[in-house]
Amino acid sequence: MSAASPAPATLAARIETWPIAGSFTISRGAKTEAVVVVAEISRGGHTGRGECVPYARYGETPEATLATIRAMAGPFAAGLGRAALQTAMPHGAARNAVDCALLDLEAKESGRRIWDLLQRPAPAPCTTAYTISLGTPEAMAAATAKAAHRPLLKIKLGSDDDMARIAAVRSAAPQSDLIVDANEGWTADNLEANLAACHRAGVTLIEQPLPAGNDEALLHVQRPIPVCADESVHDLASLPALAGRYDALNIKLDKAGGLTEALKMADAARDMGLDIMVGCMVATSLAMAPAMLIAQGARFVDLDGPLLLAGDRDGGLRYDGSTVYPPETGLWG
Repeated sequence: MSAASPAPATLAARIETWPIAGSFTISRGAKTEAVVVVAEISRGGHTGRGECVPYARYGETPEATLATIRAMAGPFAAGLGRAALQTAMPHGAARNAVDCALLDLEAKESGRRIWDLLQRPAPAPCTTAYTISLGTPEAMAAATAKAAHRPLLKIKLGSDDDMARIAAVRSAAPQSDLIVDANEGWTADNLEANLAACHRAGVTLIEQPLPAGNDEALLHVQRPIPVCADESVHDLASLPALAGRYDALNIKLDKAGGLTEALKMADAARDMGLDIMVGCMVATSLAMAPAMLIAQGARFVDLDGPLLLAGDRDGGLRYDGSTVYPPETGLWG
């Protein structure tokens, strides 16, 4: 069997629901459970798995994502491989689950770890951010105080009174590095004031302050803190538009459409002189595991999805405080 002419495979998929510990709130709303879609691809006695989170921001739903994945059963039965998958499906959550399942299958069939097959550095333990949900300044300060022992916190902003929120958070965690994620919630009118407030609070990075497609103000404002693109970047083709506006980009496998595309993005971003952040949706360790390959060499790592759940899947990633360890073979890759 060659990579160019893979043998037929069977494809299955399902929706899973995982309760969140408490709730998770950003500028676009709150949720109490993570709804994920898992793809499984089987061939020759081996099964590879991949997990994705459909993102309503891009019009994705769990049901539509499930149907999109299941529609690929015929092509896989006819021998579709990972290289052809990249053009057979558009970037997005559905392709992510399928791409990562194929990579897991390749590793299991070969008896080698996927990073060896891809000729990439073996993942090492790294420090992940821990997310503080959007709330009142008082509620956010209280949540931050409980997490103040963590070295890196990601603070959800993007609403009125953000200057008070970031000041309250900083007071509650004077030693932690802070990443601010505005989730497109700021405007050209309040951009400079919010940037200045974050600078006073010693924030390390600001993620997606302005709406994607309406971020031209970043070309004309002094950025005292590096600004990272999230919703403004998806796949490899979207990188050139970041020039002059952003200093870093957040690579998420659900946006990129899988690890295959995400690795290409990381290589191109380095060539452009952009810092790399690897991010996630709220999901289980099966969704985090492939992103550990992007975390190697990334300046910022945000793979805390399982820490926000009431419970992770069996055999999940090992978290020791804010240190996350590479996946075991039983989980992925």
